[in-house]
Amino acid sequence: MKHMKNSLPALLALVMILTLAACTGGGQTPGTAAGTESKTENTTAPSDKTKSDAASGTDETAAPSESKTLVVYFSRTGEQYTVGVINKGNTAIVAEMIAEKTGADLWEVLSVDDHYPMTYSALTDVAKKEQNDKARPSYKGTAPELSGYETVFIGAPVWWGDWPMIMYTFFEQNRNALAGKTLIPFSTHEGSGLSGFDKKLASAVPGATVGEGLAIRGNDAQNRQDSVRESVNGWLNDLGF
Repeated sequence: MKHMKNSLPALLALVMILTLAACTGGGQTPGTAAGTESKTENTTAPSDKTKSDAASGTDETAAPSESKTLVVYFSRTGEQYTVGVINKGNTAIVAEMIAEKTGADLWEVLSVDDHYPMTYSALTDVAKKEQNDKARPSYKGTAPELSGYETVFIGAPVWWGDWPMIMYTFFEQNRNALAGKTLIPFSTHEGSGLSGFDKKLASAVPGATVGEGLAIRGNDAQNRQDSVRESVNGWLNDLGF
């Protein structure tokens, strides 16, 4: 009995040491692993949310609104009446002013073979022959997809009191697509004014609504652009642009 009493404290001490060792070894590694996972969750979750929010914001703001207005025009360089030789067409200048004010898209009607002469006298002869022949000169490429546009401004120089015949090619080839839209004519001239562009356009494209047109002298388009811009802006304001 005495021997057992003397051995009991030593035995108890040994059991306590083994128990403490087991508890320490069993808790340290799982505790460290859980801490690492917690840090990973805390760093990645906000990052993923930020990316999601950023993507959501991009989706809402990145897509620009498409223009509902188009400017279609035909213009010529070379020798012009009272102006001399020009490097940028009178109608092109006005068309760009309209597009700038309205935010419209621009599309230029270009002749396939560009057979129009550079001299004014020769050009008037060609224009007269085309008119007498009721010609329909071809233009380059394909007109823009018109279904997305609500308003189409259409401009050209006055040739013998009428639209250039190439514009009738455009009207006829796109008649169905232009029907139901608001068409607004503009001209450049040296005394002919709008020359009935509005009435002729309404006749060429039945079913379209033809708005009030604008006539600008070619000489002014070249030499008095500040004044022309005021006229264009005032006209557009009256139209609601």
